Amino acid sequence: MIRCTRCVMPSTRPDTEFVDGVCSACLAYERRPEIDWAARRAELEALLERGRNASGYDCIVPSSGGKDSHYQVLTVLELGARPLVVTATTCQLTGIGRRNIENLRRYATTIEVSPNATARAALNRIGLELVGDISWPEHAGIFTTPFRIAAALGIPLLLYGENPQNQYGGPMEATEARQMTRRWVSEFGGFLGLRPMDCVGQQGLTERDMQDYMMPSPEALAAAGVEAHFLGQYLPWDSHANAKRAREAGMVQVLPCHANVWNHENLDNAQTGLHDHGMYRKYGYGRGCAQLSVDMRSRRIDRPWAMQQLAWRDGEFPHTYMGTQLETVLERLERPLKWLMENLDRHTNWALFSGVQAGKPVLKEFASAKTDGFQKTTTA
Repeated sequence: MIRCTRCVMPSTRPDTEFVDGVCSACLAYERRPEIDWAARRAELEALLERGRNASGYDCIVPSSGGKDSHYQVLTVLELGARPLVVTATTCQLTGIGRRNIENLRRYATTIEVSPNATARAALNRIGLELVGDISWPEHAGIFTTPFRIAAALGIPLLLYGENPQNQYGGPMEATEARQMTRRWVSEFGGFLGLRPMDCVGQQGLTERDMQDYMMPSPEALAAAGVEAHFLGQYLPWDSHANAKRAREAGMVQVLPCHANVWNHENLDNAQTGLHDHGMYRKYGYGRGCAQLSVDMRSRRIDRPWAMQQLAWRDGEFPHTYMGTQLETVLERLERPLKWLMENLDRHTNWALFSGVQAGKPVLKEFASAKTDGFQKTTTA
């Protein structure tokens, strides 16, 4: 496995470009001091002014109730604008997730869209079976739901958080994008080649069931003049500063599981641990790797400590996530552990690993001893 020379992100991360051993996220971070942030802020203020309309709201802030959502809402308010918060309910909302959504509602009007739970569970199963991502419907919904509300209410501006390609890596040209276009959603919106219409007819799903996971038509978006922009391309983005501000505003923060490094991210969905573990199996990196890489870019940590944490944390099997036992997640999905492990194994890139210990495939670079073959079907 080849890792970036400035962070610990591996070259196996999809779409991430490397230049002379350096990933695109590190190169984008290096260019931040060259940006005229005062000019960018003025552009943001102009966007908000242009977004004022008869609806009474100046923009939509897509939200999970998390640290970045809190920061986005508080920042928009400080700029003198009135945001409408739009939350697409997660696959399995946690108690702290609910508390944080309610906390953010103290600052701004909130619309929460909760799709049919039976259809959602079917999509969790389909996502894991077909593309190895149990969170496929959540990733689709966080993009499609705010756009659907914007078109329906005639609110022309959506303000998302950071540009993911800028923060975590992607094609070089995508790291500078300020606007989230319909094409961007199609390429980077988490569909993984599985389109909503592909799910129709599977596990009893109908076209009507899939409406929540489809973007509005280009005509509907054009009629409402809808544009989506990344706030992190107009104001310097710092996940830890966002978390501090959110915590001071009343957000509850806890470490969701041992595979994570930060205690302020992905607290709202009990299934996220399985998503992150599946990502680790497919690409050789998990949530911990992404968080450690961000911290290395800002010089919060050094490489030896990051590598030690990777070996210890990354990819740990999610027996419990946000206090929710795996058995409870499987009950929601109406599937046994055997089904879960067979699908995780099927989407695992075994060439990256030396074997399995306690449900966690061990990367070859961290293997302490040679293993005899693979233990592919784990009992966790």
